[in-house]
Amino acid sequence: MDTDVDSHTEKATQHIKDWLREHRISEVECLVPDMTGNARGKFIPAQQFLGLGHPKLPESIMIQTVTGEYSDDHWDFVEPTDADMILKPDPTTLRVVPWAREPTAQIIHDCYKPSGELHPLSSRTVLRNILDLYARDGLKPVVAPEMEFYLVAKNTDPDYELMPPKGRSGRRESARLSYSIDAVAEFEDFVEDMYEYADAQELQVDTLIHENGAAQMEINFLHGDAMSLADQVFVFKRTVRETAHKYGMYATFMAKPMQREPGSAMHIHQSVVRSDNGENIFADGAGNFTEAFMGYIGGLQRYTPELISLYAPNVNSYRRLAPDISAPINLNWGFDNRTTAFRVPHDKPAATRVENRFPGADANPYLAIAASLASGYLGMKQGLKPTEPHQGTANEDEVEVARTLEEGLRLLHDTPELQDMFGELFLRAYAAVKLDEFEEFNRVISSWEREHLLLQV
Repeated sequence: MDTDVDSHTEKATQHIKDWLREHRISEVECLVPDMTGNARGKFIPAQQFLGLGHPKLPESIMIQTVTGEYSDDHWDFVEPTDADMILKPDPTTLRVVPWAREPTAQIIHDCYKPSGELHPLSSRTVLRNILDLYARDGLKPVVAPEMEFYLVAKNTDPDYELMPPKGRSGRRESARLSYSIDAVAEFEDFVEDMYEYADAQELQVDTLIHENGAAQMEINFLHGDAMSLADQVFVFKRTVRETAHKYGMYATFMAKPMQREPGSAMHIHQSVVRSDNGENIFADGAGNFTEAFMGYIGGLQRYTPELISLYAPNVNSYRRLAPDISAPINLNWGFDNRTTAFRVPHDKPAATRVENRFPGADANPYLAIAASLASGYLGMKQGLKPTEPHQGTANEDEVEVARTLEEGLRLLHDTPELQDMFGELFLRAYAAVKLDEFEEFNRVISSWEREHLLLQV
């Protein structure tokens, strides 16, 4: 077995070396997704990459808050020596960096402990462990994310509200322009370069539409392997930000960046196929929904309350999950019903799937996909039954999920089976990091409080 592993490693290493040489790469970005889903890592000259052994990073970077701070419980999760992780490149993630001045490559790395096992605090490890559970049962999840984001005018002072950028007409959007072709054309140069960059990185992006918000866009990905799609979303978010910078704008994946505009989501379409023949287990040959499909939806309904903080990981996320603003607030499911949390589109049997509409655009794609797949897996294993499909507008029903980050995190430790799947250490560390962010945010006094409470309470 060790011989097979060594042979595979040698082939992967040689493939990377040949690729770097073929593309005349001078520098390599060694990337690791952190807990927020942002890129951490090192720049290494190409001639040194792989020549000096595997790169290393302190394991503490995996559990920094979004502001770069550490929780009070930090040393409960990492070695007191602030030990290094070993980074091993995944050759399937090797891509050019199309916006770099010099020929530059990027490659996502898996994190390992010095003892040889995958690092439990890596979000990529979490998703890999969930996928392994499916693989043991001869199954493979298939996912297709839909990413929403806003283009906004540059804003260097956080005290000022965001506003849409000016398009080629010199004007800012003010109307609701869902699916407008002309509204997208306002930012034609940005869109063309974004697609060029995506193509250069072999990102499987499909359609682009203008969403409901002012200068709000949505990109759909082609369906495929769950880890590959998580990697692609990770790379895509960097790509969009870089493209926007080129044109003097910001691109933001905040869940609710503007008070009067709708939020941005990362809807995740998902199905499960048999590994040996690719058969979709959610529908039979006659197009009837299977028990596995019903169990999967039942699992999403059962476990979403505990996992909501993985779909809504920031204090801002819960501004999106509010009544009457086109985001789910309860656990209903339905057929082609976009007001429900879990939507089943009408399609041919082989494409039977469910769309999880809870995750925000700000979610770590590895963790959001892992949470959704874990819920469905448990639902199938336990034979859970979903509620009846919802008829009409689900937003008129009661709120059934947490309304704040702190509330969501309190539910994260309630379920032993989830602790087993995600790792008890990871869930404790995640909660500690996010609670620290919540407390830091909670110390800020808002303009609303000064306006309405200063002289009236």
